[in-house]
Amino acid sequence: MEEYSLAAPARGDDPLYGAGETLARQVRFLEANLSAIPDYVYAFDRHRRFAYANPAMLALFGLTSEEMLGRSFADLNYPADLAHLLDGHIDRIFADGTTIQNEVFYRSPTGHAAYFSYVWGPVLGPDGSVELVIGVSRDTSERRVFEEALRTSEARLRAATELVGIGIYAWDPRTGALDWDDRLRAMWGLPAGTPVDEELFQQGIHPDDRARVRDAIAACVDPAGDGDYTIEYRVIGRDDGAVRHIATSGRTTFENGRPIGFVGAAIDLTPQRHAEAAIRASEAQFSSFAEHSSNLLWIGDPATGAILYRSAAFERIWGIPRDEGARFLDRWLEDVHADDRSQVEHALATVAAGEVTQFEYRIIRPGDGAVRRLRNTGFPILDDHGAVTRIGGIVEDLTQDDPGQVYIVSTKALEARRLAALVRSLGYRARTFESAAAFLDIAAVLAPGCVLVDLRPSKPEGLSIPRELKARALALPSVLLDGTDTDLASVVAAMKAGATDYIVVDDEAALRAGLSSAIADCFAAVRPVSRDETASARVARLTPREREVLLGLVEGDTNKMLGKKLGISPRTVELHRAQVMSRLNAGNLAALIQLALAAGVAPPGDGHAARKPA
Repeated sequence: MEEYSLAAPARGDDPLYGAGETLARQVRFLEANLSAIPDYVYAFDRHRRFAYANPAMLALFGLTSEEMLGRSFADLNYPADLAHLLDGHIDRIFADGTTIQNEVFYRSPTGHAAYFSYVWGPVLGPDGSVELVIGVSRDTSERRVFEEALRTSEARLRAATELVGIGIYAWDPRTGALDWDDRLRAMWGLPAGTPVDEELFQQGIHPDDRARVRDAIAACVDPAGDGDYTIEYRVIGRDDGAVRHIATSGRTTFENGRPIGFVGAAIDLTPQRHAEAAIRASEAQFSSFAEHSSNLLWIGDPATGAILYRSAAFERIWGIPRDEGARFLDRWLEDVHADDRSQVEHALATVAAGEVTQFEYRIIRPGDGAVRRLRNTGFPILDDHGAVTRIGGIVEDLTQDDPGQVYIVSTKALEARRLAALVRSLGYRARTFESAAAFLDIAAVLAPGCVLVDLRPSKPEGLSIPRELKARALALPSVLLDGTDTDLASVVAAMKAGATDYIVVDDEAALRAGLSSAIADCFAAVRPVSRDETASARVARLTPREREVLLGLVEGDTNKMLGKKLGISPRTVELHRAQVMSRLNAGNLAALIQLALAAGVAPPGDGHAARKPA
């Protein structure tokens, strides 16, 4: 077997020894270089056997030079198809003297699996014939992984930009050259592939925005800055004349304090900006209507209980500035009269369940303690999927414009003046009397109103007032004030005498709150109506759905039966039922049925025609 060696020739008397020594030094130099490089260097003879392998190649196989040289691919257990391919390369190079490049996957005997690229070529003899085939291989697995990752990244970037409509561009600050994709060209109203330059870019920007854009560009190429470029401006399309809103962001790269590159992305925000403008116009119209309405408009979030909006009428009805009003529904309920609070809570729950509900209630104004009677039409606000995301209401102030007359009887002039001032601060008119006799002498000719009697100076004299009013059949309800030393007998006597309310005065705050509620109840009783009239009026204020529930209850339906009949859930029926009982002031089902019958609500076929409530 013919062998090839890079070793130096032996010393002797050969006259060519000097030339041989020079060649030996060159060979050693070559051997040192081949041993130092990380690539795999090797050579084959005509019999397809390894004639040389550098240290990197030997390490790949885990063999010594003696173990590897003289062996073929088959001897080294190469896969048959790979051995066949490589043997063919060797034969072709010996035959044609050509050079071959390729890349294959190979797992070495040491277990190293990788892609290897290689270049094989001929080593020519003095006569020009091919003496050896030499090759160099390199592990390209890392490069392939990088290239694959790059291809994946580019594919994802293309997909993302196509999905959200992003245009990608690059700019060379040194030359001014621009590189745009076709999506960005479309934002400038340009056909695909249109050449772009800085002049075309500048001309497309809306004249009113050019100065801002120039300033932003100057800032992003300033080495003292961070290179960031983020701005929104308008573009006028060159070919279509369309005005578009463009938002763009990018970053400059610097080298030795000089800007050398810029890459950015842009997106067309025109549809969003048009939608926002339409919403603003709609909101302006709503705001104009709401702010000039005598009724209060409000919007709340049923999930968080937050009050999101209230119109200007709030200040007139509540007596305090809008920004001082309660921000959450639970806090707002504290302004509702205690006797009406349960009814309002049920009504709000019904609205949150998706029903339109109308209910009346009273509030005690936080500013001055005055009582206002209100009517609220509550309604759900649905999203595109029919879910209740907001609730709203229109509140009408039903409080009479006439503030009402309060007659104050106190034998102490100073206390009488103090009570008069308090009554006036609650929104009522006040007139004082120095004694019970002075009041009773003209009681018969007084206008309807409420009598406020101070028992503290003289209890027997004060108790005579409700007795005399009752005896004379005068419709002047009375409220009695007493000190903390009062006794149960006095309270019982006062109520038997016909007093509407009895207030024990222990501090100013309690007096104000108690007086506000008591006087309001007094005026509610000034013009009593019959039971039928009261029932009809209450039933008339029910919503259509609440009337359907009431009729079903009169007919004896259960919640489940009613739900099936009306196409709603039993839980919703239960909410409506609680709301109806609260609004009609019915303590139980029997009382509710009696009140409904008194108002003319009767099931079909009961032997007489039912009167529809007014």
